[in-house]
Amino acid sequence: MKSTIRDVAKMAGVSISTVSRVMNSPNSVIESKRERVLEAVEQLKYQPNAFARGLIYKKSFTLGLLIPDIENLYYAGVIRGVQDACIKLGYSLMICNTDRDKDRLLSYIDTFHEKQVDGVVLASDILYPEYYDKLVGCRIPFVLVSSHSDEYDIPSVEIDDEAAAYDAVKFLIELGHKEIGMIGFNHDNSIAGPPRYEGFIRALTEFGLERNIEKIKYANHRYEHAYQATHELFTDFPDLTAVFCVADEFAMGTISYLKDRNILVPGQVSVVGFDNLRMASMFIPKLTTIAQPIYELGYRGAEKLHELITTGSVELRREKMEHKLIVRESSREK
Repeated sequence: MKSTIRDVAKMAGVSISTVSRVMNSPNSVIESKRERVLEAVEQLKYQPNAFARGLIYKKSFTLGLLIPDIENLYYAGVIRGVQDACIKLGYSLMICNTDRDKDRLLSYIDTFHEKQVDGVVLASDILYPEYYDKLVGCRIPFVLVSSHSDEYDIPSVEIDDEAAAYDAVKFLIELGHKEIGMIGFNHDNSIAGPPRYEGFIRALTEFGLERNIEKIKYANHRYEHAYQATHELFTDFPDLTAVFCVADEFAMGTISYLKDRNILVPGQVSVVGFDNLRMASMFIPKLTTIAQPIYELGYRGAEKLHELITTGSVELRREKMEHKLIVRESSREK
């Protein structure tokens, strides 16, 4: 039969609250009592019950994670980062896939409230007023990862999407490309789409290539959508020599389309992606891309949420992590 905290307290000759303090704040208990409790724990092979800890501390020691698309490899890295931070910080993790469906996301918040999660990480999604009102109404602390809010003062961690896109397009221009297109996110449901578009526009304007501003097609987060968008892009602008894609999955869709049309990459068209997914270095040709610190974003987001839960605030409200350009085989000089 599994030992309980009462069994430990009885064997050690102390109160249940003393056993709890030894388990969670050992330095607050005098050495003699602490040693008796630890000896009893060892003899009884006692393992603290998470539910009991929750009753004592009015915490569930559980975090919630809301992601838009669990099939997207980008979120595998985010999940791993959040999970590893949870292990370090003593939390369990509930992961919910929203498919960018508002009603589903709101129902998950209700579930988190019922399960009494201590806080929520909202990853790579727009903070709509309905989400904000629901989370605040449920009194659930939350942070944003790969996202931010201009309307609400919510802790966030992300990269500078505008600057990263600018760097990608500037790189293509410096390779000598003057006919440059873009496969972008549909702006209606993307937090990263508008700033990456703005980075594209800034680079073109700075180098006097404003004629390329119209050479954009949009896709809805999937490879097959990017494939179709590339077809539309090259149908309208067949003289393109370079394409900036706002996601590696889009870059793979673009390259696949060009390969199916016997257009060489990078021989005839250079392609630059965004994210630096694990697949980016396995794809043929290997992708030139903007690298996000995907794992670190997830890890830091969980740390920031823990800081918010335990102190009521965070030291750095809107945190920006570094990006970098990784040059591989899918780009070359014009």
